[in-house]
Parts: sequence; C-alpha cells; structure tokens
Amino acid sequence: MTGWLAIAGLGPGDPTLVTPEVTAALADATDVIGYIPYVARVAPRQGLTLHPSDNRVELDRAAHALQLAAQGRRVAIVSSGDPGVFAMAAAVFEALEAGPSEWLDLDIRVLPGITAMLAASARAGAPLGHDFCAINLSDNLKPWSLIERRVRLAAEADFAIAFYNPRSKARADALARIFDLLRETCRDDRPVLFARAVSTPEETLGIVALTNARAEMADMRTMIIVGSSLTRIIERPAGPILYTPRSAP
Repeated sequence: MTGWLAIAGLGPGDPTLVTPEVTAALADATDVIGYIPYVARVAPRQGLTLHPSDNRVELDRAAHALQLAAQGRRVAIVSSGDPGVFAMAAAVFEALEAGPSEWLDLDIRVLPGITAMLAASARAGAPLGHDFCAINLSDNLKPWSLIERRVRLAAEADFAIAFYNPRSKARADALARIFDLLRETCRDDRPVLFARAVSTPEETLGIVALTNARAEMADMRTMIIVGSSLTRIIERPAGPILYTPRSAP
C-alpha cells in the first residue's frame, strides 16, 4: 500500500469553511495527527485512528506523521486555519529535511485552509485591503526583542498588522507592551479590531481606537488587526464596516 501525507488546514472553526479538498483527504485518511483540540474537530469513524498530542511537540508530531506515511498509512496532519501560516507545514518540512533520505520519496501535499486572519478580516469588512503583514506574538520560537523590532518596523512602514497568539498566561504583560510600542510609533488613533473565535458560536467582534486598546480585551483565541493610517470605519445601523482603501490618497 502506498502511503501519503496531507498537511491540512481546518479553517477558523465553522465546518462549512473547511475546503472540499481537505474534507476528501480526511475521508480517505487512515490516521489523523494534530494538536488535541484540532483532532477533536475530526469525527471518529471505523478505520480511522486519531493521534491527538500536546501543542509543544510539533517536530515530534511531524516526524510521527512522516513515519506512518513511510509505513504505507494515509496520514492527515491537521492545523486550524491554514497549515502554512504559523502551523504544521513548516514543522513537517523541518522534520523531512532532518530525517532519513527515504522520506524524500513520500507523497506529501499541503492543503490550504482559510486563516484566522482572513476570516477575521472578512467578518469586519476589509481591513487588510491594502499592504499588510502578520506577526506571531508568541516568543516560544523567537526572542521577544525580535518581535518588538518587527512590530516597530511594520508600524513605521504603515502596514496594517494582524497579530496571532496575542496573549497567554505566560505572557500576561506582552500585549500591553506591544500596544504601548504602537502608540509611541504610530501617534494616531487608528482602529484596532479584536476578533475572538471567529466563525464559532463564541464569536465576538470589537473595534476600538488604538488609544483605548487594552491587553485584557484579548486572549489566545483572539485575532487582533491593527489598521494602517488609511484604515477607515463606515458607521451604519447594521454595524460598522472596517476597511483599508486599496490606494493611498
């Protein structure tokens, strides 16, 4: 039996936002590997083995997936959002590069998904309508000094900025420091979107001015998008629309 490995994105949460390509791969898989809450989104069925694991064992999880595929299993390793954005695709390729040469002959596919960043942007309007960047605020894999430098440079370049993993118990004061840095660098009241658990029943959206942005408004399920100097709000009875024009004035 010829094995394969599909690195699949499950999207932001709503099952209807999972792509048909990913749905087909999950239906054909013999094994699904991933972080515990992501594997829980895959329905058990006969012939399918689920392999949930902790969030901080990405390389072990990637190596396990490659080993199973090499044994002839049909493996799906799952991430939320898109697997190529702060997720498992890079971890798999890191394990592949360091692994045995026979892994290089495996059938490996990356199946894209809708990212939390794009889902949050769509819910609010189009805050990423012009140049933007995405920054992961977790310092597990890079130093905090590098995060601060990248945020400062992005703000100086007037990008809209999407922040992943903005707050955790281990980094209780980090987001407050980021907001202070942005206020110091931007010197205006550009809008900030807090989009929590987008596309799930727990979804909440809030837009505040940068002056009023506070760390306690976010948790690890929150996507934060800080607008550029061009980002605007259209007030309307059904709720505000947040967008960034495609051209500079």
